[in-house]
Amino acid sequence: MDRAAHERKVERLRAALAASGPLRSGTLGLRKSTSNLFRDRTAARPRIDLHGFDEVVALDAGSGIVEAEGMTTYERLADALLASGRMPQVVPQLRSITLGGALAGVGIEASSFRHGLVHETIADFDVLTGDGRIVHCAPGNEHDTLFRGFPNSYGTLGYALAVRARTMPVKPFVALEHRRFDGLAACADAIAVQLRVPSADFVEAVAFAPHDIVLTSACFADDARAPSDYGYEHIYWRSLRERAHDELAVRDYLWRWDTDWFWCSRNLGADRPWVRRLLGRKRLNSRTYQRVMRWNARWGLTRAWQRLRGLRSESVIQDVQIPLARASEFLDFLAREIGIWPVWLCPIRPAPADGPHWPLFALPAGVPYLNFGFWDVVRTREEHSPGHFNRLVEAEVAALSGRKSLYSDSWYTSDEFWALHDHAAYRELKRAYDPAGVLGDLYAKVTRHG
Repeated sequence: MDRAAHERKVERLRAALAASGPLRSGTLGLRKSTSNLFRDRTAARPRIDLHGFDEVVALDAGSGIVEAEGMTTYERLADALLASGRMPQVVPQLRSITLGGALAGVGIEASSFRHGLVHETIADFDVLTGDGRIVHCAPGNEHDTLFRGFPNSYGTLGYALAVRARTMPVKPFVALEHRRFDGLAACADAIAVQLRVPSADFVEAVAFAPHDIVLTSACFADDARAPSDYGYEHIYWRSLRERAHDELAVRDYLWRWDTDWFWCSRNLGADRPWVRRLLGRKRLNSRTYQRVMRWNARWGLTRAWQRLRGLRSESVIQDVQIPLARASEFLDFLAREIGIWPVWLCPIRPAPADGPHWPLFALPAGVPYLNFGFWDVVRTREEHSPGHFNRLVEAEVAALSGRKSLYSDSWYTSDEFWALHDHAAYRELKRAYDPAGVLGDLYAKVTRHG
């Protein structure tokens, strides 16, 4: 698609907005066939439909900036760029994550130790605001405050219509090295070295248990002798402890976690060979698992089965960011109080002192962080209050000066939540771009009880 076609979409949207009259609360929303949010949501009937803003517009070969519409999936974006020998600087792990969604949330991947979070790789973007305007947000322009306030706003400040993101060159293959560690302290030391003097293009780790951790460093490569295929019969996360070296085609590397939804496909039996053969290659992906999960959540089959067994269960699906220096303390907490394994570990480069201030996701300058991703159900025979284990996580994250992503269940009180996010800056943005509250309040949107 070229820019002229995108502009025609924008003009049709402007006309629809003008014809609809003043927007009212709940009348503006997104129509999506998939979602990577894992929290209770109120169904909305969108009056303005933005689902057609889902194409790549152009790649500027000189600057390396790609322009794509906000609803463009990373799968589509990556395919378009790989054909030109490039990729986004940060590609979140699941194919169905959208560019606008990663910008309005918090996107991370194994290149974040070099490039930071998704919003740190964005040059500028266009937003449909709650008062019906379409504004261009860029550092230093008249909408600079919205540029900085948009990350982690989860659609409560507007919807991205077009995003311009930085890219990087790629080679056809990625060579991986897996190193075993018997504790997180030694692994964190190795990560700290990569943060100071990077020798890899990608760095991440997986904790299979407190004393069973695999650190993966990966580099682009021009060729490969026998690249692995983890899209069907073989399972990527199991390979981490089975081999010290591996090779993947670059596209397969980008989606190495999607085939098995990291390792969550095992909850659906998809780690069994006969189930994989039954599903087939085309159904082994996060989209399939999301559909099954949401069907199960709607009908409550798993909950009913657990009750028959006398078990209480609580979903603990979280990503949290902990200062690297205190990461071992958090892993000890997970082992002691939560007991979910494996755990994904992804380092985040220190925020530069001269970089933008992100009021809804401010990390202190110069401090490296480690993202912990843990996604499963905690089952007990004891009765606990609703949200018990998630509240434990939130309290520990706060005690360790960390942050928690908001795509899943949050149990903060209003005071706790706004102590972590710049409420004054958010209120100013709402007054400037959504004065009627059409898009809702961030705290109310991300908490089950808000």
